[in-house]
Amino acid sequence: MDVLKNKSFNDYDYTCRYSSTPYFYHTVDEKYTYGIPTQFGKELQYVAHKVTDTDTLDSLSLKYYNNPTYFWVIASFNDIFDIYEPLIKNYSILKIPNISGIYFKDPR
Repeated sequence: MDVLKNKSFNDYDYTCRYSSTPYFYHTVDEKYTYGIPTQFGKELQYVAHKVTDTDTLDSLSLKYYNNPTYFWVIASFNDIFDIYEPLIKNYSILKIPNISGIYFKDPR
């Protein structure tokens, strides 16, 4: 049974960092889920990145994925819920997942 259905992306009339963040309809909870951090598979290969005071999720996404809008991948993989909090405040090392191996676990 497919639990997550109707993968979509928000379409904004202006430049927005969230336009590439996927959302799905969760058929069990009957809610829309954004970024799906609770179902993100953690068994991926990753690169350990030493956090500096100038690092942001956008800049790391640009550096490793050549696209700043994939910031949510790094946030989800590292269980970062406040994307605006300075990374250096809570993290010394971040795991940057191999984006080609991303998959989502069954939520049950």
